[in-house]
Amino acid sequence: MSDVSGSVLNRSTLSVGAMREESDDAPHPPGRPIRGVREVTAALTALVRSARRELLIFDDPGSCLGQCVPEDFLEFAGACLHAAGDRSWPEGTPGRRGRGRRPPVGVRRIVPRHGLVGLPYPLLHQLPGEARQTDSIPFTMILVDRRVAAVPLDLQLHYHGLLLIRDPVVVQALVRTHEIWWETGEELPTEALPTPGGLPGSLRPVLEALVAGMTDETAATRLGMSSRTYSRRVGDLLAALGTTSRFRAGAEAARRGWI
Repeated sequence: MSDVSGSVLNRSTLSVGAMREESDDAPHPPGRPIRGVREVTAALTALVRSARRELLIFDDPGSCLGQCVPEDFLEFAGACLHAAGDRSWPEGTPGRRGRGRRPPVGVRRIVPRHGLVGLPYPLLHQLPGEARQTDSIPFTMILVDRRVAAVPLDLQLHYHGLLLIRDPVVVQALVRTHEIWWETGEELPTEALPTPGGLPGSLRPVLEALVAGMTDETAATRLGMSSRTYSRRVGDLLAALGTTSRFRAGAEAARRGWI
């Protein structure tokens, strides 16, 4: 990763300068596709470093599983967000004079429940800023200061190539999409979600109520929890089973030997 980082930092410095020089009145092309690992890494580095106020993110942590994405690229992606949250640049970093610090950038990250299954608990909370979970996300995305967005060409992994979008109408539509998902999202779980091989004790009563066909109101009352908490536990259970269907959840739980 060190060889990649050296060339990336040099390229990203030029890219950041180009971003800053662009006038708000200049014409905005619909989008610029970027392909190739080095080119994508340079573009993402420049994009995150250009942030001054805010990063809006759709992220699926589990999407890289089985996709043959190199570990150093995954580490790089996390390092970008850490840098945005910390804003402390070491001496000698291209584009910076000496050691300095800027105010941290606000980060709002939305992840799908199914993308958290089996991930270690610290990983869920180790990145800076706020994070919420939803049943799904429309695509993955990094949006900087409500002015430029990076969306994967396949809508899933930036590693496979991305589209840099600056058109203000499209960017505003992406901002509104993120805001809607954020409003309907919930806080991340306070414990790691189960691996496919096991079911945590906190979810077993929920599974039993689901299999018994209880309504959410009845189940929540019998389990002594609020309707919102019960709905969240159901969502965690469905994520653990790898499905969004309550009908299929029972069959999948039986297949795994959980009931």
